[in-house]
Amino acid sequence: MNNKQVLKIVKIGGKLIEHEKKLSEFLLDFAKLSEPKILIHGGGNMATEIAGRLGYETHMVDGRRITDANSIQVITMVYGGLISKNIVAKLQGLDCNAIGLCGADGKSIVSSKRPVKDIDFGFVGDIENINQKFITSLLEQGIIPVFSAISYSDSGHLLNTNGDSVAAEIAKAMSENYSVELYYCFEKKGVLTDIEDEKSLIEVLDSVKYDELKKQKLIHSGMLPKLHNCFSALEHGVENISLGDHELLKDGSLKTVIIK
Repeated sequence: MNNKQVLKIVKIGGKLIEHEKKLSEFLLDFAKLSEPKILIHGGGNMATEIAGRLGYETHMVDGRRITDANSIQVITMVYGGLISKNIVAKLQGLDCNAIGLCGADGKSIVSSKRPVKDIDFGFVGDIENINQKFITSLLEQGIIPVFSAISYSDSGHLLNTNGDSVAAEIAKAMSENYSVELYYCFEKKGVLTDIEDEKSLIEVLDSVKYDELKKQKLIHSGMLPKLHNCFSALEHGVENISLGDHELLKDGSLKTVIIK
C-alpha cells in the first residue's frame, strides 16, 4: 500500500505564459491545490521576441534553439527574471508562498553541457542530477518552488535546458519520497491526431498505442519529445501523468492521460 504524500508537479508552456487571462486562470487553479506542489515554466517565445528587440538573431535547428553567448544572457533575463518573478508575484497575490529558482539555486538541477556532435547547440544542458533533499526542504517549509528551465554545470555555467525534461527529471527524483502526479499544461487540450482539430483528442495513451501512432506519423513532431519524457517518467516511479490546456487542473477537464 502506498502511504506516500501526494506531490503535484506542473509544467506550463510558453504560449500559455504569454496569454495573461489564461495564465491568471491557470495560476488560480494551481493556487487552490491543497497538496505540496512544484511549478516549472519555459518561455522560449518571449525570449525570442526580446532577443529580437535587442538586435540578436535566434537560430533554430529542427525546432530546437541554438543557445549562443547572447542567447543564454537573454534566456537568463527572461526566464529567471521577467517570467519567474511575474509568476511568483501572481502566486503571492493568491496567498501562495512561492520562490523563483533556476537550477543553480541550491544546486537544485545540475547538468552537463551537451557535447558537440553534428550540431553545436551551445549553452544547452542535459540533466545529470536533481537535488531532491533541497527541494524537499522547501516543500516541508510550505514554500512552493517555481523553476525556470535553466540548469547549471559543475564548472559554474548557466545552461538552457528543456522545460519538459526539467519537469520529468524533478518528478522522477521526487517520486522516491512522494506519490508524484505530473501535469504538462500547454495551448492544446492534450495529444491530438490532428494538430488543427481539438476533437481529435486522444484521451488515454499507452506505450503500445503511442508506438503505433508514431509509425503512422499521427503525432505532431513537436509533441514527441514531451511524450518521450512522459513515458520515461512513468518507468521511473511517477504515478500519474496528464497533458492538457490551462484548464487541466480543473475537475472533469478534457485531457490526455498517459498510462503504461
